[in-house]
Amino acid sequence: MWTIVYMAPSKETAENVKDYLEKESILVKIRPVNRCSCKDGYYEVLVPESEIEEAHSILYQTGL
Repeated sequence: MWTIVYMAPSKETAENVKDYLEKESILVKIRPVNRCSCKDGYYEVLVPESEIEEAHSILYQTGL
């Protein structure tokens, strides 16, 4: 099951978080909150439930 680890205020921020987590070998998905094709709006950054603690730790260490 996929779990939200971060709510990004833009697609660019979501992609940056995704790239950082993937560098740490975490599987990541990005999903728009409003289902709009535009780049504005919030995005959910999701990770597998089994990796949520590690992802939180990585994001905390980076200051996100």
